[in-house]
Amino acid sequence: MGESNAVFVGPDPEGLGDALEAEGFDVTHVDGIADGAALEDAGIDAAELYVLTDVGQATSIPVAVDRAGELHVVVYARESLPEFAKGQADLLLDPALFEPETVAEELTGTTR
Repeated sequence: MGESNAVFVGPDPEGLGDALEAEGFDVTHVDGIADGAALEDAGIDAAELYVLTDVGQATSIPVAVDRAGELHVVVYARESLPEFAKGQADLLLDPALFEPETVAEELTGTTR
């Protein structure tokens, strides 16, 4: 199997990006605001996975879904996701409850 592409938005103190790379994902981090141009530069149109750790950028979820079509959206944050974005997120995970390695392993099965 080839690599799956993931776009990662927000800080990564838990190391989920590294865990995803260890599972074979090609991870592109978006620095700053994840607007349409930044998502396009990160390769959202070819991504299978969108990881958001900064719920302050929840408005990026519908933009990512619109540009990518088939996309697994994972929110990995301690804070709650705003209601408007919850319907487009496939998984809402609290880093205090789910280790990054476990999350990465599970995501490998859902995107391939």
